[in-house]
Amino acid sequence: MRSRTGPPPRAVRPRTNPKPRRRFPSFKLFLFLIVVAAIGGAVWLRSEINTPYQHDAANKIITIEPGASSSEIISKLYDEGVLEYEWPMRIWLRIFPDSRRFKAGEYEFKSPISPREVIDQLVRGSVATRHFTIPEGFNQFDIARLLAGLKLKEPAPDRPEDLHPLFKNTSLIADLDPQATTLEGYLFPDTYDYTANAKRAQLVEVMVRRFREVYAPEMQTRAEEMKINTRQAVTMASLIEKEAKLDSERELISSVFHRRLNLKMQLACDPTVIYAAILAGNYRGKIYKSDLDRNSPYNTYKRVGLPPGPIASPGKRSLKAALNPAQTDYLYFVVDAEKNDGSHKFSASSADHDKAVKTLRQSEREQKELRQAAGEQKALR
Repeated sequence: MRSRTGPPPRAVRPRTNPKPRRRFPSFKLFLFLIVVAAIGGAVWLRSEINTPYQHDAANKIITIEPGASSSEIISKLYDEGVLEYEWPMRIWLRIFPDSRRFKAGEYEFKSPISPREVIDQLVRGSVATRHFTIPEGFNQFDIARLLAGLKLKEPAPDRPEDLHPLFKNTSLIADLDPQATTLEGYLFPDTYDYTANAKRAQLVEVMVRRFREVYAPEMQTRAEEMKINTRQAVTMASLIEKEAKLDSERELISSVFHRRLNLKMQLACDPTVIYAAILAGNYRGKIYKSDLDRNSPYNTYKRVGLPPGPIASPGKRSLKAALNPAQTDYLYFVVDAEKNDGSHKFSASSADHDKAVKTLRQSEREQKELRQAAGEQKALR
């Protein structure tokens, strides 16, 4: 029997490991690189946003207009030299959109300053402020000259006198002084902050508002107790302010003036004579006989009683002194020549006062002779 045979069996090759395929980095590695890059970017951004930059625009007023976008503001600050680069601030505001709530206004940026400090200043609205001071005893003419010299966006007046109409806005004090024809005496002496956008009329209103704060209800009540009105109280305070050099003497000077008023004596107050000369446009730096003879309601050498209104801006101490005079028998005072510190010699009798005046005149002559001698000595050198 024939055996059945099939095709010869095929040789079986041994299996070998396939060649490994090249793989891309794993997702974890990719994520790690992203995190590293993010951390590096955050470190860079924080460094850039907090690094102070020294710039040359520290004394420049930079205006941020209402409605300006954060992008426009950044570009302006870069152009003005406040920012070294724009991108750190732009990126920061993309990440922290709440920081874009900038306020319009006039700004001054210190130097050095970091972009973060710039952002904080714009968000707070810390606009550039300057200040001016009204010294005690300034009158409306002094104040006009001071206001005329302020650097504001509002054009400066050609002359300080052009500001005098601002002081006629007596509606600001009509309830306190219905008789007022100007704001003389009610422009309170103090230090005031202002911005370049301020108007001079607004500054006048601020000064009057400050007076109203100081001349509080208790002062008004005290004036009523003394049977004087606000105008009389402020007028008396203005005389005290112009005469007093030492705080300790304000109540004494007030005592002299109140006693003279009660006795129907002339106040004989030199500052009122000077004010009359100023109103006449004829003040020459000192008092002349023609000034003493001037027929003016402010000339207290010729008229009995208080002048028709204040002659200057009194401070709080003088307002208090006007309403709280010392209890004395003094009727006179003159500069104390012996002390030469601005204090006065007070007297109850005309004889004592004449002696004090004589001592003062002698001292003035001696001082004049010393100055002349010194001048001659200097000329010989």
